[in-house]
Amino acid sequence: VQLQASGGGLVQAGGSLRLSCTASGGTFSIHTMSWYRQAPGKQRELVAAISSGGVEHYADSGKGRFTISRDNAKSTVFLQMNSLKPEDTAVYYCNARRMYGSKWYEETESDYWGQGTLVTVSS
Repeated sequence: VQLQASGGGLVQAGGSLRLSCTASGGTFSIHTMSWYRQAPGKQRELVAAISSGGVEHYADSGKGRFTISRDNAKSTVFLQMNSLKPEDTAVYYCNARRMYGSKWYEETESDYWGQGTLVTVSS
């Protein structure tokens, strides 16, 4: 599975961005899709995940501000980010997962990753 993320950019605090990630080379609909982010000097962290059945999971940092969605017909997952804060500045990575352990939204060694798109939120 190949993942191509886009939509990052520079935005002022309080603004919005919509990230997109298009998948190819696999059956998109059966994969759990997620967005992760990594800020400078910090570990990569989960932002949001959506299961093949459309169940959503959010990290506390994005609850109420971020919305993940998917369009299986277009093999694309989206992350709508509203009320952005400077602390949201990071490289955002798209992730695809078919096999998972006890928690479907947790990272595994068999995950597929996109190249990342930079989001910068200015204060």
